[in-house]
Amino acid sequence: QVHLVESGGGLVQAGGSLRLSCAASGQSFNSYVMGWFRQAPGKEREFVAAARSITWGGGNTNYADSVKGRFTISRDNIKNTVYLQMDSLKPEDTAVYYCAARIGSSVTDLDRRYDYWGQGTQVTVSS
Repeated sequence: QVHLVESGGGLVQAGGSLRLSCAASGQSFNSYVMGWFRQAPGKEREFVAAARSITWGGGNTNYADSVKGRFTISRDNIKNTVYLQMDSLKPEDTAVYYCAARIGSSVTDLDRRYDYWGQGTQVTVSS
């Protein structure tokens, strides 16, 4: 069982930056692929980024095309925390951002493959 708590959301102007954090409680954090998803009003939840633990034989990451080059996912396996650094933010990045975890090694972009979810944190980018 993993309990996830996001933080770091807020209001930022276009072109600005935010860093989201997701603290995981429970054991075996290194066994989980950690992902970020987002959901804008009236839209489906969509994949943002995912990161595999280095314990799976090498860190591996996956990004949605819409955020490549602007967002960076990282994880601190000592603090049991995953981060999402968001730079060059755009109004279309406005959404509730969710942290998710799944057991395994695949940095899949399919939300149904994730087992645990946080409560979400709001990110609003003004133009």
